[in-house]
Amino acid sequence: MSDAPEIAARRETLESRLETLDRMLHEIEEELDSHQSRDWSELAQEREADEVLERQGVAGKAEMAAIRAALQRIEEGSYGACVRCGDDIARERLDLLPHTPLCAACAGARPR
Repeated sequence: MSDAPEIAARRETLESRLETLDRMLHEIEEELDSHQSRDWSELAQEREADEVLERQGVAGKAEMAAIRAALQRIEEGSYGACVRCGDDIARERLDLLPHTPLCAACAGARPR
């Protein structure tokens, strides 16, 4: 992918998503720290909610790592090329998953 305006737009999308995820993770941390109920039934409900928040946090951190890797590929000039086979990643795929490192064929293939 060598279209400079398209790369700039993708970088902007990735950076915006990274900021959104960062805010979300801070909100999750604040929410997790705020639960201090002494009532057993309330504490059980809080713990259930905490588990959901923790899963969201883990997923958010994984997405942030993928976005940072994509931004690094932009800096290196390799963004848009599959990291496994080197083929171009379809624009449609990048529209849906701008941080993806794999083309559709490699993403669907079994790990080596």
